[in-house]
Amino acid sequence: MGTIPGADKKVLAGVLAIVLSLVGFPGIHKFILGYTGAGLIMLLCSILTCWILWLPFAIIGLIEGIIYLTKTDEEFVATYIDGDKAWF
Repeated sequence: MGTIPGADKKVLAGVLAIVLSLVGFPGIHKFILGYTGAGLIMLLCSILTCWILWLPFAIIGLIEGIIYLTKTDEEFVATYIDGDKAWF
């Protein structure tokens, strides 16, 4: 039984979503999944507002990280790789 293409991104994206969001760099996990626009929105809105908007994006990153890590590989790939779902 082989691995599901795209499932290898689940743990990396989930951990980065949680850790980097909480230390001030939300959105990096979006780049791992190929959602450059969403990643730039999260990262640049935080930086350009001198981290005033960091907290809402950190909460989004935390929630998304937990969601990524709790999905099965099949659900993760179907939703975020094949389904192109950039937010939640």
